Amino acid sequence: MARLAALLLLPVALLATLAACDGKQEASAAVSPAKAADDKGQAPKTATKTLPEKTNNAWEMNPFFLKDLDGVKHSLEDWKGKVIMMNFWASWCSPCQYEIPEFVHYQEQYGNRNLQIIGIGVDEKRKLANVARSLGINYPVLVLEPSSSGHLMNKWGNSSGIIPYTVVIASDGRIKYIHRGQMDEEAFNTYVKPLLD
Repeated sequence: MARLAALLLLPVALLATLAACDGKQEASAAVSPAKAADDKGQAPKTATKTLPEKTNNAWEMNPFFLKDLDGVKHSLEDWKGKVIMMNFWASWCSPCQYEIPEFVHYQEQYGNRNLQIIGIGVDEKRKLANVARSLGINYPVLVLEPSSSGHLMNKWGNSSGIIPYTVVIASDGRIKYIHRGQMDEEAFNTYVKPLLD
């Protein structure tokens, strides 16, 4: 009887793992996306309940500085004027690894239309570099040490530390959409594509 119960629960556990991972490497259910924000400066539509720090403009927030996989220090403002998809991920997170190939495709297809995907890896540099190499990541990957990730993730509205977690920023800095969990093509087409030149 215990074996039967375990077999029945296995598919449920697998689906939960594919939805999203929290900072402690435990599974959590993804939340479906909401409708896109309009262009009148309203707060971004979000699948989370917490929004970034008292503004919906990334350029009004205190800047952060992180090193990329080559050790070069960057700020989000390095990509000011672009449509930014800032994606928090980790090497151990299965949903992250499922969405990365799509992000590689989006960067390749829409980079010339002002799209810039930025991966913020919440993991050790060596592990992030292995995943980047294996999956052919063609966008910047910034390294965020797990021990110091809470503050930055909370600043961007992710107080629970769920990853993957994606913030979409329009070219003028307005935070247009926040997605908790694996981002699919429908969400990209609804919330990102309309922002591109």
